[in-house]
Amino acid sequence: MTSPTANLRVADQQPYDLAVIGAGINGAGIARDAAGRSARVVVLEAGDVARGTSSASTKLIHGGLRYLEHYEFALVRESLTERERLWKIAPHVVWPMRFVLPHRPGLRPRWLLRTGLFLYDHIGGRRALPPTQTLDLRRHPAGAPLQPGFGTGFAYSDCWVDDARMVVLNLRDAADRGATVLTRTPVVSLAREGEVWRIGTGDGRSHTARAVVNAAGPAVLDVLGLTAESGGHRMRLVRGSHIVVPQLFDHEYAYFFQLADGRIFFVIPYEQDFTLIGTTDADHEGPLDGVRPDDAEIAYLCEGANDYFRTQITPADVVWSFAGVRPLVDDGSGRPEAATRGYRLDLSEPAAGAPMLSVFGGKLTTYRHLAQSAVDLLATRMPELRGSGWTERAALPGGDFAMTGAAALADDLIADYPFLQRRWANRMIAAYGTLAWPVLSDALTLEECGEHFGHGLTAREVDYLIAREWARQVDDILWRRSKLGLRLSQEQAGRLEAYLRKRAGGAA
Repeated sequence: MTSPTANLRVADQQPYDLAVIGAGINGAGIARDAAGRSARVVVLEAGDVARGTSSASTKLIHGGLRYLEHYEFALVRESLTERERLWKIAPHVVWPMRFVLPHRPGLRPRWLLRTGLFLYDHIGGRRALPPTQTLDLRRHPAGAPLQPGFGTGFAYSDCWVDDARMVVLNLRDAADRGATVLTRTPVVSLAREGEVWRIGTGDGRSHTARAVVNAAGPAVLDVLGLTAESGGHRMRLVRGSHIVVPQLFDHEYAYFFQLADGRIFFVIPYEQDFTLIGTTDADHEGPLDGVRPDDAEIAYLCEGANDYFRTQITPADVVWSFAGVRPLVDDGSGRPEAATRGYRLDLSEPAAGAPMLSVFGGKLTTYRHLAQSAVDLLATRMPELRGSGWTERAALPGGDFAMTGAAALADDLIADYPFLQRRWANRMIAAYGTLAWPVLSDALTLEECGEHFGHGLTAREVDYLIAREWARQVDDILWRRSKLGLRLSQEQAGRLEAYLRKRAGGAA
């Protein structure tokens, strides 16, 4: 029988210490942690960075208030502990946000809400974020957009995050520490050869590594299926859908709403002029590429918002919708929203040879701790990975400034680049932090930034995204490295596509 790797070209002579399959948030975090311990790391991603679930979340760093109802106290504690750590190491892409939870007669009683919020305030080591407050929604600004009849509400703290940029920054840091990041490089074969793995990729190349991390998210079982180790693992794929509509309110608070069917959803200020609404929980079957909300999910989210807001919306008001498939550990829960958001790390037996660690489940908020735990587990078999955890203290690229210093940083950026408008400067700081200066480099005028595609996106920034952030296609730039897809016209996006095609020599 011919080996599946027989016709592959050898891409590297010396084996990597670690090959990470998947450039979502867990894979990116593991690559960063391992590279920071001086391991030789390669990341293999079938598409673009954060192309799936990691760019299709509800954009929150949170403890998971509703998980308390399912008695997942350890997961909530872990998440809440991580919340301020992530804010500290990435203050450009993680921002504190106050959430308003209105009490609705006939649903969860007021005492239960207050008890849950008391626990939420105290089990996770909250220090910098403000505690829960009781609100009179008849007088509070957050009550003004709501339907009549809401009296008592509660305001509590969590954080918002630019999810896709969090992934990019972890990979950028991994690369700066020596990791090789290969996007649009699907793994097509995976086999042990003595004490190493031989990994075949879709470009006809072969890589070797002493260990493999399977961080393929919803495709984790597909990767295992390339080996003889796929038996006995069960995952539950749950689709979470979201919609974006024109701004429903003009204050800074977000909302946490209860629905009559027992579910909850969030309504969040988004990209200055929009409102994000989500999420649903539906078991997902079928392909993992091109996952979209269906009509019923979009209608459900509109109806849920209409139960609370004076301004009514319909599917025709939706300017963007997206869905991600969450790879959850199958714990036998009946309803998808009750399935655990915890994670499991599965390390192959020593007798099997070169180690493989597979990541099952997880959530954005716990990615850093998951990554540290994964590398610590691998270190029991790989001395080159031994060392203390370091990622909770080291800022992500561009995040080396005070947790509350973004506004002052934007002022400094405008002072150095007077041609920037305030919105443009705010966007640059929110995306790049202190790296906004290298992005703009020595430009003294708007004209020196090259072609202006609209809304502050220039050729100079696009060139940076190509050179430093693995961007190749229009969607990479407009929907993952930024959310400027909400603003650029079809004509402007077309000019960007032409620019990318020209730079690539005819292949966009």
